Amino acid sequence: MATHSFSLLSIQSLTSNSTNRQSDNNTFLTHKSRGTSFTGGKLLIRQPQNLNIFTIKRRSSTVATVAFSLPTAKSERAPSEKQSKWSARAIKAFAFAELEARKLKYPNTGTEALLMGILVEGSSSAAKFLRTNGVTLFKVRDEIVKLLGRSDMYYFSPEHPPLTKTAQKALDWAIDEKLKSGEGGEITVTHLALGIWSEKESAGHKIMATLGFDDDKAKELTKFMDKDIEMLYN
Repeated sequence: MATHSFSLLSIQSLTSNSTNRQSDNNTFLTHKSRGTSFTGGKLLIRQPQNLNIFTIKRRSSTVATVAFSLPTAKSERAPSEKQSKWSARAIKAFAFAELEARKLKYPNTGTEALLMGILVEGSSSAAKFLRTNGVTLFKVRDEIVKLLGRSDMYYFSPEHPPLTKTAQKALDWAIDEKLKSGEGGEITVTHLALGIWSEKESAGHKIMATLGFDDDKAKELTKFMDKDIEMLYN
């Protein structure tokens, strides 16, 4: 069997650049030749001196942040009114709402999609309260198809389906309700859920009502308006 010589660099380049490599501590320290058992040749292996050059410098990376605001139709709000921010769970619920609208191939994000977004996010007190009272994700999806029908299978929703008028009103109701309370803190998922319920003619309200949600349950839900989750300590 013929023998072969394997090298990661040509012999000429190793000879001509050996001086530069010795002066560069951040590149490679040594070059070793080791025999290969199956070819009888030699494999040239370079050993790195400083492995840090191969690692990602995480300290210099940009940290992704979430803008704690959602669309509003009331651009005339005073600067002091803009201090109330949506909670992280409410932001996630809104993002899931857009995704659910796209799954159904709907051109807009309506109150029904906002309701699904709350349930898909699932970890908030509002979502747990809705599930406990019979408003579950699968039931809501079924009711949406019954009420609004299916979209054309060849239609593709935009990446961020724009809000319907009633969905925008639901968001603005949540903001206004938080501002009227005069209390600090965030605008929670509960504000969003009650904003959907406040729009009596919206698809979201009708679906909630069909599944047994009513004004009495809405009043009970208000006790979760201050925070998205209940912290339990033993």
